[in-house]
Amino acid sequence: MTTTSLAAEAAPSPRADFADSPVIRSRRRIDPTYYWMVVPVLALFAFFITLPALVGVFFSLTNYAGYGDWKFIGLSNYVNIFKDPAVLQSYIFTFVFALTTTVVVNIVALAIALGLNAKIKWRTGIRTVFFIPMVLSALIVSFVFNYLFSNTLPVLAERFGFTPLATSILANENLAWLAIVLVTVWQAAPGATIIYLAGLQSVPAEIYEAADLDGAGSFRQFLNLTLPLILGYLVINVILGFKGFLGTYEIIVGLTGGGPGMATQSVAMRIFSGFTGGDYSYQMANAVIYFLITLLISVIQLRLIQRRGVSL
Repeated sequence: MTTTSLAAEAAPSPRADFADSPVIRSRRRIDPTYYWMVVPVLALFAFFITLPALVGVFFSLTNYAGYGDWKFIGLSNYVNIFKDPAVLQSYIFTFVFALTTTVVVNIVALAIALGLNAKIKWRTGIRTVFFIPMVLSALIVSFVFNYLFSNTLPVLAERFGFTPLATSILANENLAWLAIVLVTVWQAAPGATIIYLAGLQSVPAEIYEAADLDGAGSFRQFLNLTLPLILGYLVINVILGFKGFLGTYEIIVGLTGGGPGMATQSVAMRIFSGFTGGDYSYQMANAVIYFLITLLISVIQLRLIQRRGVSL
C-alpha cells in the first residue's frame, strides 16, 4: 500500500507535463521579433496619422487661418458648416457621384469579368489590355480626357451634326458630372474586374455542368449560381469602391477643377482648397464631420454584412 502511494506521488501529472510542454511555453512567450516589427509601425502611424489628426481636431475649434495668431472659438465652425450652402452642395455631389459610380463600376466590371472568364481566344492578351487603365495616374488620365471632351469630341459632334455635344460637356453644369463618372469608371473598373475574376475562378466547374444537365440556361445559371457564390466579392467591391469614390479628387481636378461654378466640387476638393486659402480651421471642422460620416457608413456596411452572414 505504501509503495503504491509513493509511486503515485513520484509519478508526474499528465496535466503538469502538458502545461510545461515546449508548445505551451512557446505560446506563452512572445518572440521579441514581433515587438521589433510592430512597435516601429505603431510609432510611425501615431506620429504621421494620429498626432496630425488630433492637432487638426484641436484647430477646428479655433479661428486659425493656417498662419498667424488664433483664438479658441468652440463649436462655431461646426455650426457654420451646417448653414453653408456651398458645403452642403459639395456633400450632395459627392454622395450622388459615389453612389452612381459604384453601381456603374460594378456592373461594368462584372460584365467584363464574365467575358474574360469565358473560354475565348487570346484571353490572356485581352486581359492585359483591359487592366492597363488601373496602372495609369488618375491625374494624367483626367488631363487626356479633358482634351478629348473639350476638343476632339466637339469637333466630331459638329461634323456629324450632333448638336448636344458640339460644345464641351465639361462646361455644362448638367453634364459635367457624367464626364467625371465616365472617366472614373474607365479607370476603376479593371481593379474591380480582378476581384470578380478571382471569385468566378473559385466557383467549381462541376456546378455549371450539373446545371447544364438540368437544363438551366446561361442567365438562370448566373442568377441562381454565379451571383450567390460570388456575393462576398461583390460586397468587397461595393465597400472598397464606395469608400474610394467618396474621396475623389484627382480626376475632378484634371477634368473640371470643381466647375463649372461649383457644380462638380467634391468634399475633398473643398477641404483641400481651404487648407491653402486661409480657411484652415473651418475646413478642418469640415474634415472632422466628413470623417465621422464616413466612419458611420463603414459601421453600417459592416453591420449589414454580419447580418447577412456574408463571408469575406
